[in-house]
Amino acid sequence: MKRFLPLAFALVKFVSGYFFISPAYDLQRDEYLYLNQGQHLAWGYLEVPPLIAVQGWVTLALGGAEGWVKFWPFLWGAATVYLVVRLAGRLGGGWFAQSLAGTCYLASAFARLNILFQPNSFEVFGFMACLYWLVCFIQEARPRHLYLLGLGLGLGLLNKYTTLFFIAALGGALLLTPARRLLGNRHLWGAAGLTLLLWLPNALWQLRHGIPFLHHMALLKESQLVHVEAADFWKAQLLMCLPATWVWVPGLLALLGGRAFRAYRPVGWVPVLGVGLLAALHGKDYYALGYYPVLFAFGAVWWETRLRNFRGKALVQPVLLAVPLVFLVSFLPFVFPVRRPATMAALRPQYVGLGLYRWEDGRDHTLPQDYADMLGWHELAEKTWAAYQSLPDSLRAHTLIHCANYGQASAINYYNRHRPLPPANSLNGSFLFWYPVPARCRALIIVDNEPDDELAPHFAAYRRFGTVADSYARERGTAITIGILPDSYIRALLSREWRAGLAEWEGH
Repeated sequence: MKRFLPLAFALVKFVSGYFFISPAYDLQRDEYLYLNQGQHLAWGYLEVPPLIAVQGWVTLALGGAEGWVKFWPFLWGAATVYLVVRLAGRLGGGWFAQSLAGTCYLASAFARLNILFQPNSFEVFGFMACLYWLVCFIQEARPRHLYLLGLGLGLGLLNKYTTLFFIAALGGALLLTPARRLLGNRHLWGAAGLTLLLWLPNALWQLRHGIPFLHHMALLKESQLVHVEAADFWKAQLLMCLPATWVWVPGLLALLGGRAFRAYRPVGWVPVLGVGLLAALHGKDYYALGYYPVLFAFGAVWWETRLRNFRGKALVQPVLLAVPLVFLVSFLPFVFPVRRPATMAALRPQYVGLGLYRWEDGRDHTLPQDYADMLGWHELAEKTWAAYQSLPDSLRAHTLIHCANYGQASAINYYNRHRPLPPANSLNGSFLFWYPVPARCRALIIVDNEPDDELAPHFAAYRRFGTVADSYARERGTAITIGILPDSYIRALLSREWRAGLAEWEGH
């Protein structure tokens, strides 16, 4: 039972993911970007550190099918729930505590998080792994657990820079508790050295490129974080793990003030400080998700202890295990993309008040943002290929595909990866590093959701080839335009915008 339950929950988590995505949806916008980064391996990118790109490279090496794309979030989700259930067992929990901890993870916001090929799934796994190894060290005082903690932090920094906030929270938790004596442990500093060693190549990449992370945060603050209100942030903290609130809240309180978990008090302070820091910095609500799984384990053990001498526990325990699953079933269409877009749009009046249709711009839309970002991409890629096919053979070898954003360029490259189509490019994000300066461009395929037709006089021929017609897609109306024989103004304009983009990001 000690190992069976963790493995069983991990298996259920991994396998079930493949049954909860409707074929009506494409991949999500960001997933295409990370796959494209896999074709340009480097120690850093303008959006993220390099770990997700390595996973993208492996995915493409295996053929790039959507099943392989989803393998990674399913894997990290399964690994996370394994540690959650395993931790409940390490804390003395029996079958009920372990099952309750695992069920809380399966039924909370992680269900949706773990269907997207993004750095977030590994981030949650990394935070949980670090806290798991901290608990192991508190129990056994073995140096290897500190080095595993250092390994987890190093890989976390190669995955997502929000790990810096986690490190700050962990440091604060040690200082606020008797665990501060660990600061004199040479193995702790050895683990810190391991963290820095792993992160060093990416840190050097950041320095070499003018620390674009700071510019990325400034852009996020200007375009997205400005819409994050304190009340909305805290409301989301309740909603994201609502099915497990009655478990993680007692777990947190027991960690901070209970006698049974006194030795683990630093573990309780990490979520408090980490979530508090994110709230103070107006971070996105889902940035905080990685701090909750550890609380499921402690809360589940707390509940098992309270029910130990309760006469009706044989009846109560199955009911309590069912509570998170009832929530999951009730909100299933918003957790997994199992309903077609038209059905999701019809549900809007009932659920819009919960903020489920609110996008990063702070406004409510027809579909949840992730769902709208899973539509129209295959259509866009097919129409771009058709536009290229319509060109004379003499022009195809000198064609530049220019897209307004990374989603468009990445999706076109993904769906046309087995076709003789030139790579789609953009001046958005990390595509700046791969943009070919158009010295000999004779044909331009322009993909833009806000096309500038005033450029038409600078081409020998200029025509609209098609648009994205999917009414539910975020990219609805994105136009595909063909421009033949651009003049020197167009080539100079693209070169100037490319240099300006690099200078903006790299601070030159």
